[in-house]
Amino acid sequence: MSISDTNYRLKLSKEDESSNSEENEVRREDQEKINRFSSLHQRELVLEQLLKGKQKDKEDLEEISTELELADEDELVPYKIGDSFVHLPLPEAQSLLSTSTEQIDTEVSRLEDSLGEIRDELQKLKVGLYARFGRSINLET
Repeated sequence: MSISDTNYRLKLSKEDESSNSEENEVRREDQEKINRFSSLHQRELVLEQLLKGKQKDKEDLEEISTELELADEDELVPYKIGDSFVHLPLPEAQSLLSTSTEQIDTEVSRLEDSLGEIRDELQKLKVGLYARFGRSINLET
């Protein structure tokens, strides 16, 4: 490839870029898509934080469940309800723990589903906006 080929390619890409930006004025529907992308991205960040918290809670419950398997059957176990601890028989504590674990599993699954839906919509918006605006828009997060 010669220098003139390179210059031609550079000129062509600059011409394409300038004509592309002139042709692609931001229409109302484009702005709505950009706004939707922004709000979905913010929602995605919030859901990711919630999911991390729920996954941490789930790990903690699994660890407690493992420790309770080693506890003595006749022992009263301190179980946290709200901000206070109540001493419960081991089988009752394990039952409550099992219920809590199921609830956390349901919440984690729901959050993962919501995140998946948001990410799918974000991807569709990215594809459409990049197709319309090319490199003149930055949607990378």
